[in-house]
Amino acid sequence: MIDFTKRDFSDGTQEHSGDIKERGLFDKYVSRQLPDALRFLGDNYKELDVFIDPNLKALRCYMRPEGPPSFTSTMLRELVVLHRAIQGLFASLPPGAEPPFGYYVQGSRLPGIYNLGGDLGFLIDRIAASDREALRRYAYDCVQAVYNAAVGFDLPIVSVCLLEGTAMGGGLECAVCCNYVIAERGVRMGMPEIMFNAFPGMGAYTFLSRRIGGALTERLIFSGRVYTADEMYEMGVVDKVVEDGRGEAAVRDYILGERQSHTVRHAMYKVRQRVNPVTLAELRDVTDIWVETMLKLDPGDLRRMEHLQLAQVRRQSRARTG
Repeated sequence: MIDFTKRDFSDGTQEHSGDIKERGLFDKYVSRQLPDALRFLGDNYKELDVFIDPNLKALRCYMRPEGPPSFTSTMLRELVVLHRAIQGLFASLPPGAEPPFGYYVQGSRLPGIYNLGGDLGFLIDRIAASDREALRRYAYDCVQAVYNAAVGFDLPIVSVCLLEGTAMGGGLECAVCCNYVIAERGVRMGMPEIMFNAFPGMGAYTFLSRRIGGALTERLIFSGRVYTADEMYEMGVVDKVVEDGRGEAAVRDYILGERQSHTVRHAMYKVRQRVNPVTLAELRDVTDIWVETMLKLDPGDLRRMEHLQLAQVRRQSRARTG
């Protein structure tokens, strides 16, 4: 078995929120030392920070957008590459070999922000050009990423989302696709798309309706409200709420400190998928409806999208300078 204990990533939250430059040095070490199947850990991702946490036996994936705090085309491409590499790694293991990880933990490196959703600048531009195919390609990449997390890549992997900052629209979809969602108490969540006469089309209805039912899902979508972590917990949208700054500790406690084994958790999430299956076909069908809806937005709707985009840029600027 490969020894990942050269460096301890699980001693404290300071290490997990650490220096990207230092992580890059470790990536170079990884790319030299690991066999071909694990070289994806050393890839030069621009908008993802990816590494194996040996103490938790978890692969950690943290978003670190260079542009808007949303799902840029670059980030989506990198997620697709990463997810394929995970599947390739497990396929390459000899029979009976122990996998290097059993958890996939998804979070963000941007202080106070998990993800604010779709790349509004790109969407506004493509809607104005009536570029149906570009919108569809973007949407299909989005739902491929959330589908992979939802089904644990069709592997013995449990997906965990760590919310340490705001999750809006597609950011919330990217959270609730995971098997288990941990949110810090100060986190705010919502789906603002109704403000410009659209709806969250990359998994919101699929994943929320399976967690809280269709009626409550529609109430959340049509309200356009921003909800607290405690409100989302009471509704069943998130699984655990912890005090601010305790999110990383909660991930460790979930993986190491609670009584349930990885085996029974993975089994239960397989049962969830069998009883109320999420399919890629369903997700893509919904995005097709979303594409047609977006192409019917009027100039006033697009102006509201632009206002929201400017608000996201200001929020990002405050996060990076604060």
